[in-house]
Amino acid sequence: MVDALSSVTTTGEQSVNAIDTIIRQMTLEEKAALCTGESMWTTTPVERLGVPRLTLSDGPHGVRRVPDASAINAPSLPATCFPTASCMAATWDVDLIQAVGQALGEEAAALGVDVLLGPGVNMKRTPLCGRNFEYYSEDPWLAGTMAVAFITGVQSTGVGTSLKHFAANNQEHQRFSINAMVDERALREIYLPAFEMAVTQARPWTVMCAYNKLNGTYCSEHHELLVDILKHEWGFEGLVVSDWGAVHDRVKALQGGLDLEMPGPQPHRTQAVIEAVRAGALDEAVLDEATRRILAIVFKAAQFPKGGAFDAAAHHALARRVAGEGMVLLKNAGVLPLQHPGRIAIIGRAAKEPHFQGGGSSHINPTQVDIPLEELKKMAGDARLIYCEGYPATPAFEQALIDEAVRAAQAADVALIFAALPGFKESEGYDRPDLDLTPHQVALIKAVSAVQPRTVVILNNGSAVTMSDWIDGVAAVLEAWMMGQAGGGAIADVLFGVVNPSGKLAETFPLKLADTPAHINFPGEIGAVRYGEGLFIGYRYYDAKEMPVLFPFGHGLSYTTFAYSNLRLSASEITDRDSLTVSVDVTNTGPVAGKEVVQVYVHDRQSSLKRPYKELKGFAKVALQPGETKTVTIRLEFRAFAFYHPGYKQWVAEDGAFDILIGASAADIRLTQTVTLRATRDLPCLLNRESTVRDWLNDRRGRPVFEPVFQSMRARMAATFGANDDPEHIGMDMMDFMMEMPLLSLLHFQQKDLPRPADELVDDLLRQAHGR
Repeated sequence: MVDALSSVTTTGEQSVNAIDTIIRQMTLEEKAALCTGESMWTTTPVERLGVPRLTLSDGPHGVRRVPDASAINAPSLPATCFPTASCMAATWDVDLIQAVGQALGEEAAALGVDVLLGPGVNMKRTPLCGRNFEYYSEDPWLAGTMAVAFITGVQSTGVGTSLKHFAANNQEHQRFSINAMVDERALREIYLPAFEMAVTQARPWTVMCAYNKLNGTYCSEHHELLVDILKHEWGFEGLVVSDWGAVHDRVKALQGGLDLEMPGPQPHRTQAVIEAVRAGALDEAVLDEATRRILAIVFKAAQFPKGGAFDAAAHHALARRVAGEGMVLLKNAGVLPLQHPGRIAIIGRAAKEPHFQGGGSSHINPTQVDIPLEELKKMAGDARLIYCEGYPATPAFEQALIDEAVRAAQAADVALIFAALPGFKESEGYDRPDLDLTPHQVALIKAVSAVQPRTVVILNNGSAVTMSDWIDGVAAVLEAWMMGQAGGGAIADVLFGVVNPSGKLAETFPLKLADTPAHINFPGEIGAVRYGEGLFIGYRYYDAKEMPVLFPFGHGLSYTTFAYSNLRLSASEITDRDSLTVSVDVTNTGPVAGKEVVQVYVHDRQSSLKRPYKELKGFAKVALQPGETKTVTIRLEFRAFAFYHPGYKQWVAEDGAFDILIGASAADIRLTQTVTLRATRDLPCLLNRESTVRDWLNDRRGRPVFEPVFQSMRARMAATFGANDDPEHIGMDMMDFMMEMPLLSLLHFQQKDLPRPADELVDDLLRQAHGR
């Protein structure tokens, strides 16, 4: 092994040549075996040639290292359980997420893990997805930025990551087989960009394919997705690994670009590959390419020693900091921060049994757990704390628990209700039936707040919940998410003002389920789910519908206030090859230090294809002392102004005016300026035989050659149907009617007046427009 490693762990061309040499020395059987796992968590070694095994482990917010490589659900080794992705994204803090990644990498290395399976960057298409707690956002820019930071942090330690689940894995219902039917623009603008950002900017060692089908083809066999887009267009150099059990046909998966199947052993899969090569059904070059990619990662991992220890106390402190930064103060009628209350009623079993992580493959064995009740006692001073269970662990309704809580609340100066969405409502493996808390929890909140106006609700959940039944009766709501093992202390920090809340929502909280973008198409039927809302998920949808929401994307309160001023752009006019620098001053106008998230949205005033009203294209988190002002600067590149054009098969930024919107949330735009963009890219002509008259007139290349023909047509139409200024002549506006007709069809009606057949005339115009 030493010789093999030393021959490969060089750089550049030498390393490639060394791997190619090993591949030439491998038998067909060894190559086929390498492309399928040895066990649940390891790849197949080739001891004869000194090729070691690679060890993978579940993530993404902790290392779920199972000591027995053959077991999937065995107890894992202790590791730090950081807040889940929904909480991490709500920090909007890139440096903090990178620090989490580095800590996770250190723990993975100490626990003998080469590749950590995460992060997950699937979009929160619907808040009903049971696995939303593992995903960052409804917005691809925010999700991609978080993923880049996470991957950079982990891989700085010599541990690889696995970007997942590629792609359109946005529900748990029938996730192993559902056919996600997504149009090209939605795929390119919503569901792929976070993956693209992570791949091109952070270069993850591996990408994990999703279980589901995408537009009729399993993601594990999807050549366009795995090869054309991921490997060729984005330049991905790592290996593509299956989600565990996502492969249906090993030969088709190899041909589709799936390099490594997990888990193993799968002797029948290996044999199928061998037989396909021998029969000529599988080109051995395809197998060699998969082998090369796997070997490159195996030997890269082998360069970094594993084992040792990690600083559990420091990582716990980091987890507490992340949880505190990610908690979102949704409502506050002056009750927070708590100011020396004499008696505090603490209600809800989650105060004693914290709900700090989700169920499923990401479930971590924590190194320690902060109990919210105990952490509150440490900060409460001389206050008397009264605890009530509040609600049962089951779906049962127990009025006695509510009655007990009401009595405690009546006798207190403030009531803190810990309401955790239970695992039977939210988990990997199944979707949520609704957006509500349990009926018992809703009844509890209403009953307590009816007798105690100073009621604070602390939520533990992985995605949006509805609150319309009870929010008007409570004084404050703190979204604490699944806040990780140190979240109990972080809750106390925020409630008592040790930490000024600065989290902002990375997803919209709707008023009700029926308002959500995917509602009428979710979860699908007869094995397929249509993404009928297209581009319009999250705040993009609510903007388009002009629909009120409970709490908008980007919302989050503070114990201080901020003022925005002096917005300036680096230029008033740019081309599609320029960048634009946006600067704005932010001032802390309140009494305490705090942090604000400055959000930059872009609005295209006019475009040839329908676009969302505005889209997040940049953000920055800034810390400010009372009275302090800082300038925040954000750079916008070409893609900030562009949309994906299915006709051109590329990203396009068109001529025109773009509004730069500076907001404290998607619904709280503070400042606006306009920049004019001039397009310089030489785009091909898209006109064809079916193009309408309007298409011809709107086309940059088509209009000059078509204009003389158009004027003749107008004259003939006027002669036939009467003057254009008399639309009542036949009950319609003939010009509008004509504009929507294909040019060829319209000319067929005028064939007797044409010097040659309409088909020839249109074909000649097309040749001129296309420059042929």
